[in-house]
Amino acid sequence: MTQPAYDVVAIGNAIVDILSPATDAFVADNGMTKGAMALVFSPEDADALYAKMGPGQEVSGGSAANTIAGMAALGGNCAFIGQVADDQLGDVFAHDIRAAGIRFDTEARPGSPTTGRCMIFVTPDGQRTMNTFLGASHYLPEAALDRALIADAQFLYLEGYLWDPEEPRAAMRAAIDVARAAGRKVAFTLSAEFVIDRHRDAFHELIDARLIDVLFANEAEIVSLTQAADTEAAIAAVKDKVPLVVVTLSEAGACAVAGDRRVRVPAAPVDKVVDTTGAGDLFAAGFLHGQARGWDLERSLKLGALCAAEIISHFGARPLADMKALAARV
Repeated sequence: MTQPAYDVVAIGNAIVDILSPATDAFVADNGMTKGAMALVFSPEDADALYAKMGPGQEVSGGSAANTIAGMAALGGNCAFIGQVADDQLGDVFAHDIRAAGIRFDTEARPGSPTTGRCMIFVTPDGQRTMNTFLGASHYLPEAALDRALIADAQFLYLEGYLWDPEEPRAAMRAAIDVARAAGRKVAFTLSAEFVIDRHRDAFHELIDARLIDVLFANEAEIVSLTQAADTEAAIAAVKDKVPLVVVTLSEAGACAVAGDRRVRVPAAPVDKVVDTTGAGDLFAAGFLHGQARGWDLERSLKLGALCAAEIISHFGARPLADMKALAARV
């Protein structure tokens, strides 16, 4: 097997995050569930909610794209596959991800719908309430896959959020086949409980077929996937089918389970939680960065915890600190 040129190639939603401060009352008055993510299905509803937002920040986002951006900032060689539209937000997304040193070759899609956007309302306690209009990202076709690129990456990283629509789901299944045929590893993040509720059987099919090498989840997600009584029982239900299970435990840190081996690290300290957007994404970035370099589980987990702490200390899901210096602390 040849040495791969890329650490990770990711497939995910290509969206632009729009972050704005909001009060708890605003979130409640507009029918949102604080701290949750809801899908906005129509362009009209997306425009109406956007009109209510106060001044904010626009930055390229998407779960897997955030992870790849974190890895690139750490010094990794990464690529991203995701669908944008041929519009202004699509140009913003493409510019941002390429400026971060990430290979992005997916051609923009002409016509409607527009490029996806996630309207994020951040309350004073740092909780983010997300309203996502997925737009063009849900029209990623299998034809957009660069199979040679996928085969040339140590890890293929997939986000559960993109499993919903038929076209991207078929593309990701095809990408898994390419990665497995090339002897590469497949990492999968469950993304959210509502995603698991829709696709629990399909996710179990992937796991039972031994197609997932690294599974990322938080406590609620791993319990939802397995419908077990608690986190420990949930991990036990999948650990013999997935070589590496990585579970974030919020303020209690994170753990990695490889067969009968378990490693746990505490959460990295942070002076003030400003915005929890992207915490799991950047944790995955740190962990995968370590694994791509042959680090042991403890060291990889520690870097993941440091990356998560960095991201929750400021607005936005893209790192602001010197991430290479952060990695050097581990």
